[in-house]
Amino acid sequence: MKLLVSLILLTASVSAARNGIDFIQPVSVATFQCIKKAGYSFVIPRVFTSVGTLDHTGINNVKNARAAGITDADGYIFPCLATHCPSAANQVKETLDALKSAGTHVSTLWLDIERLAWPANHASNRAFIEAMVKEAEALKQQVGIYSNYYNWQDIVGLDYHGLSHLMLWWAEYDGEKDFGKFRAFGGWTRPTIHQWHGTETGPCGVSVDMNYVP
Repeated sequence: MKLLVSLILLTASVSAARNGIDFIQPVSVATFQCIKKAGYSFVIPRVFTSVGTLDHTGINNVKNARAAGITDADGYIFPCLATHCPSAANQVKETLDALKSAGTHVSTLWLDIERLAWPANHASNRAFIEAMVKEAEALKQQVGIYSNYYNWQDIVGLDYHGLSHLMLWWAEYDGEKDFGKFRAFGGWTRPTIHQWHGTETGPCGVSVDMNYVP
C-alpha cells in the first residue's frame, strides 16, 4: 500500500509540472492554439519596452493567448530608466490601462530586473522598483520579479530583501527544468518559475525562451 501511495504521489507531482514560454514576436490565436496543444500552459509576452513605450504587439499577444484558451497569460515590463521615460509608477499604470483598453488582462505582471542602463546607485534603484510594485499593488494587480543572483547583486545589492514576499521568476540558462542550481538571493529561498533555456525556435515556430514550473 505504501508503494502504491508513493507512486500515486509521484505521478501527481510529475503531472503537475508545467511548461511555458516568453517571447516578443506577434503570435496569432491559431498559433496559440497550437502552442497549447503542444503542452505549454502559460505564456509571458512583453508588454512594455526598455525604451519607454507600450508593447502593443505583446498586449495583443495576451489577448490572443486568452482567446486561444490559455488562461495563464502573464506579461512583463522591461523598465525604462532614461530621463525621457515615464515614472516608475506610470510605466505600470500605462501598461495596465492599455491592457484594459484592449479588453484583456495579465494574471501576473512581472518586472524584468536585469542589467541594462541601471544607475550605480542601489538606493535609487530600490526605490524605482518599489514604486513599480506599489503602483501594481494599488491597482490590485498581482506582481512578481524577474531576475537572478548577479543581476540582483549589481542593481540593488544582495543585502536587499525588501521584495522577497513577491514571486520570483528566476533566469538561469542551465538547461535543466528544475530548481536544483538555484542560489538564494534577495531573501528568496525558492523561485516560482525557472527560465531554463534562452532564445530558440520553439513550439509552432515561435522564437521563445523556455520556462518551467514544478
